[in-house]
Amino acid sequence: MGHRLPAWVPWLRFVVLSGALVFMLIADAHSETDTDTPLVFSVFPNMTAKQTLEIYQPLAREMEKRLRRRVAIYSARDFKTFVERTRQGDYDILLTAPHLAWLARQDAGYRPLLKYAQPTRGLLVVKSTGPYRIAEDLRDQNIATPDSIAVAALAVQADMAALGLRRDIDYQIMDYGSHLNAVMQVINGRTAAAMLGLHPYKLLPAEIRKQLRIVVETAPLSSLMYLTHPRLRDQEANAVRRALLDFASTPEGKVFLQHGGYGGFVPVDGNELRAFRPYALQAEKMMQVAH
Repeated sequence: MGHRLPAWVPWLRFVVLSGALVFMLIADAHSETDTDTPLVFSVFPNMTAKQTLEIYQPLAREMEKRLRRRVAIYSARDFKTFVERTRQGDYDILLTAPHLAWLARQDAGYRPLLKYAQPTRGLLVVKSTGPYRIAEDLRDQNIATPDSIAVAALAVQADMAALGLRRDIDYQIMDYGSHLNAVMQVINGRTAAAMLGLHPYKLLPAEIRKQLRIVVETAPLSSLMYLTHPRLRDQEANAVRRALLDFASTPEGKVFLQHGGYGGFVPVDGNELRAFRPYALQAEKMMQVAH
């Protein structure tokens, strides 16, 4: 399955924010967990490393209790690295966008477990005090994205194409690594607009959201999905599913779900995943071109 992430990591909390891989490890493993190799829980890199650690640490702790194993939170420096490591089977538990979930199942046999109940949407935002009112105003402008293969960005680009605005012809895309970074380009006047997802938008501080105006909002899209690698047996995969559902009923879980606007966890339908095949193939082609 390719190279696994290192098992030698000491049990100290630390965050590496640069280099080939951003990774964050949970230090305070509960005494009742095994001293086994940790399960690697990798989170789609649509947020900064600091945001990812803060938001997903309570969920990882719940998984540790249920699985009786340490759980290490990982992410990657960019979407392409994340997809490649997914293909190699580096991650035991995966949280990813629906089009990349399709690739994960297709390329490495990952098994979909649950997704966030509340659909997301792609948003195109501009500075609230700026001159841009509608998408057509952005002709010949630069637009920031977390990554050009993000499903929210692909969906916004499809809506813009329907309005006669073609990427790389009528406007230019610039990748900034996370939804927050993309939005800050707009706030700081470096780009005219940014494409981002609805859930990351809701996670932005209120003072940042106040400075933004939404000019395009796509139709609903399936939200992020949790999957497990096939090396996790049925018993372990079911334990991960139960941990997610248990977490939703805890005070921390309720805050987590409300803050992100996720609405809870629901099963993933296989037909629903297949609907994202066109976006998945588009993203795959874009990554090959960028290689």
